Amino acid sequence: MSDINVDQLINSSERIGTIGSPSSTSELSIDILGTAVGRKLVGELALFSFYQDGKPHYALGQITEVQLKNIWLEDPTMRSLARQRGQVNPVSGQQDTHLGEMTVSAVFRDDGYRFEPSILGTVPATGTFIHLVSDPILNKLLENYKEEIFYLGHVYGSTPKLPFWFKHFGTGLHGAGEAYHIGIFGKTGSGKSVLAKMILLAYARYPEMAIFVIDPQGEFSKDVRGEIRTEGFPLNLSDIFSYLNKEVVITNVRNLILDRWDLFSEILYESPFFERLSIPKGENRRIASEVLAERLQRAGITLQNLYQRESFNRTWQIIGDSNVQMQFYRTSQSRDRFNAVYQESDQNEFFNNYWIPVTRLFRKDREGAISVDNLIQQTFDVNRNRRPVVVIDLSKEMASGLFWNETIQALVIKRLLDGLTYLAENAYRENRFLNTLVILDEAHRLAPRDKIENEKQESVRMSLLDAVRTTRKYGLGWMFISQTLSSLHKEIINQLRIFFFGFGLSMGTEFMSLKEIVGGEPNALKLYQSFRDPHSAFDITSRQYSFMTVGPVSPLSFAGTPLFFTSFNNPEEFLRTNRLLRQVQKFFVSGGSGKLFNEK
Repeated sequence: MSDINVDQLINSSERIGTIGSPSSTSELSIDILGTAVGRKLVGELALFSFYQDGKPHYALGQITEVQLKNIWLEDPTMRSLARQRGQVNPVSGQQDTHLGEMTVSAVFRDDGYRFEPSILGTVPATGTFIHLVSDPILNKLLENYKEEIFYLGHVYGSTPKLPFWFKHFGTGLHGAGEAYHIGIFGKTGSGKSVLAKMILLAYARYPEMAIFVIDPQGEFSKDVRGEIRTEGFPLNLSDIFSYLNKEVVITNVRNLILDRWDLFSEILYESPFFERLSIPKGENRRIASEVLAERLQRAGITLQNLYQRESFNRTWQIIGDSNVQMQFYRTSQSRDRFNAVYQESDQNEFFNNYWIPVTRLFRKDREGAISVDNLIQQTFDVNRNRRPVVVIDLSKEMASGLFWNETIQALVIKRLLDGLTYLAENAYRENRFLNTLVILDEAHRLAPRDKIENEKQESVRMSLLDAVRTTRKYGLGWMFISQTLSSLHKEIINQLRIFFFGFGLSMGTEFMSLKEIVGGEPNALKLYQSFRDPHSAFDITSRQYSFMTVGPVSPLSFAGTPLFFTSFNNPEEFLRTNRLLRQVQKFFVSGGSGKLFNEK
């Protein structure tokens, strides 16, 4: 490859047209050659060479639109004839011209020993040939950066692989020097979760970078544990992390130790404990929860010992105290009603059914248990040579035997967010750069645009907004995965540096939000609207997951224009292309048994 120069590669690639008129530095008109009018051109990555400031330059961009013009048939008389006869010989077909629109996304300057980024500062002469880009051309232009290149898929509707680079947030080799916030958007089934896992692996290549995944649905956790699915994109993250020598810490609600009294008070308030004692949700129940937590602390009971029967017995005594009851019920009638229920209640039932499911969340002596603070400190320990991938499974399926719902999940997520922000601020004061990516699935549920009526979930939203605004300078970047763009809080959208848009945002308010981000690129929006629903394919293997990306995520997008690609739908191709396994593993189902086997 090194013996062949880029001009030789370009001359051997297919010509599809020439630069036409009018053209500008922002958008070029292409006169499509007759030999190319019969092939698919929209979405293709094209290239032309030109001289600027006495040096050879190479400009690349995607073709966003193709138009057909026939000036003879635009005449009213000819149109009338065409309407009557269908064709007007020798005008119809013979006098057609095909015009393309090309948006330049990257320009490279040949300095004789390497290719450097440049700009399109002039418009080359009409007649300058436009060539289709091939993998060898891209490899030649980017050969000095090949160690940084990562591939997520192919150029939209074409064969060349579209190069990306995901640099770690630190300084030094392959470092970006700052943290980025990333957004991945698309309808259910658009491929956004698989794309997020690919990007996770791109960052996991760096031993100095930590990754922290908050997983409300448990999808990431299953892949990291190596639970391979037989459909879709069976990506065994466990094996890949092992190959990358990346330590993985997987925890869930069953072994995550909650460590704050205010959390206990909030969770007890949400639980049926006081409801079964005739105190409905409201101010009285909140006071009862807070007073009980305060009295238990005074009695010397620790959070990790709350699950013990002695702690429950002390709790039962406290709420039976008339002085305590007067703090949450001021009238004697209310206290009498409460006492009547209290006296008739079965203590064993309350202990087993309503106390244990809450207090287990705070129990320390569990196998593999770890506190929130210790978990975060492990992630943020920048002195470690190899920093971990930490995945927290907060799905309901892992909370069997515990009191768990969306509000409790929100409270735990808030505790994680507060812990992340606090330790990030401390690290910043100590001049330590965190170099950490936080991945948050189902972001639209946690940070919607409108205020949430549920007070606890609203507090999560506010904590998240504060974290996004402040943590980037600490070296803490966020990746938000969301099914919707229009309902995600605008402040988060404004803070994002890199966007990926999958299928499903081409109508209504979603499209208006998309238009605001892409700006004055009408052809780019038209190309996005041409994405087809992946589930309209005839079978799983032929599904295409297309994305539009905006931001500095590719060496071909430093002009800031959108790029379009179709992600890999075969894990073997993805792993082989990015050299993520020495020998790609194949997974298949044995005949009739339903068991998964590995073939190396």
